[in-house]
Amino acid sequence: MTTRAIPRSRFDLRRLSLRHLVIAAVLPVLLVGVLGTALLVRGTAPTPTAIGGVAPDFVLADLDGNPVRLADLRGQPVIVNFWASWCVPCVEEFPLLRAAADRHAETGLVVVGIVYRDRSEAARDFMARNGATWDAAMDPGERVAQAYGILGPPETFFIGRDGTIVARQLGQFSAASLDENVAAIIGEE
Repeated sequence: MTTRAIPRSRFDLRRLSLRHLVIAAVLPVLLVGVLGTALLVRGTAPTPTAIGGVAPDFVLADLDGNPVRLADLRGQPVIVNFWASWCVPCVEEFPLLRAAADRHAETGLVVVGIVYRDRSEAARDFMARNGATWDAAMDPGERVAQAYGILGPPETFFIGRDGTIVARQLGQFSAASLDENVAAIIGEE
């Protein structure tokens, strides 16, 4: 049986001077501190979709190719719902959204569905099957989703008549939270 010697690494920490070891230990800590501070400072700045901020405007084509522009809806309470036909929570909240749209139609409530990472055919089929009465717009390149900071569907923004974001719902909403947020944007608080 023969044994082979394991070759020594060319780099031996024992040969470094104390000065180099201190720099190697302190530099990562300083970098983490600087980056952490930068993130904290940056994180306190208001985002474009902060509550009370003006909702980012968009112009998208609906499933029939007609333009949907948020600015054209100024003066009306608006629900902007990012959804997909493959999203189970989106499917579950859809009847609640449809009922709210029907119940508050006389107040001028407008719902705009923005299709997120889905095919237009699947979205069109879903809207028809579930009796949607509002526009569903495609977001090619996810430009609007990025402007709104969408993490994944469903996400819903409740926009007041003045164009400001009154509330944001991350994930599926309940009937109670939907009613509360709709009341806030139509002025029934």
